[in-house]
Amino acid sequence: MAVTFTDLYTEAGLKSLEAYLSGKTYISGDQLTKDDIKVYAAVSEKPGSSFPNVGRWYDSVSSHLAESFPGKAVGVSVSNQAAPAAAAPAAAPKAAAEDDDDLDLFGDETEDDKKAAEEIQAAKKTTTKKKESGKSSVLLDVKPWDDETDMKKLEEAVRSIEMEGLFWGASKLVAVGYGIKKLQIMLTIVDDLVSVDTLIEERLTVPPCDEWIQSCDIVAFNKI
Repeated sequence: MAVTFTDLYTEAGLKSLEAYLSGKTYISGDQLTKDDIKVYAAVSEKPGSSFPNVGRWYDSVSSHLAESFPGKAVGVSVSNQAAPAAAAPAAAPKAAAEDDDDLDLFGDETEDDKKAAEEIQAAKKTTTKKKESGKSSVLLDVKPWDDETDMKKLEEAVRSIEMEGLFWGASKLVAVGYGIKKLQIMLTIVDDLVSVDTLIEERLTVPPCDEWIQSCDIVAFNKI
């Protein structure tokens, strides 16, 4: 059943929308649809506190549109007042403009509607892709200076390193020879945040860690 809203730039029009949105999240259900976009376009700005349902719905739609169109807006205003008529024949276009205020929410989808929907979906996919970041599992060999190195202190030094996107895992001591043991330790990294080479060169093999650590080698590196 079609729903029609008229003159949403007036107090009377907003009152009808306020009553309709009572108990509702969006115009046509619990999810944002093109119906919300049509009505949103007809409301010139967020109404005052006397229309709490419309205000809540307006903020929700604005939030969705901001996520879909992340570019910086310069700010524009649109007047709902009709321009003065130059002559009597201008009455016909005015009538057509009034017809535009009657929103048939369930009418046929136009090419402009389809294009707008496609642009919104494309923007959402791009935003989602930017948020995705791969992870890797790494097995690291950490070698001491000699057989007198305190391996407990060595492991404590390794695990004391904290970085965003770095997660230390299980470890064990492996015999190398001549009484020397090395530390094998698992770690998981977020690829966009942590470089294993940087971790080794700028954190593990420099003071204070180099008091116990002689060198580090990557044994295995696997994408998760």
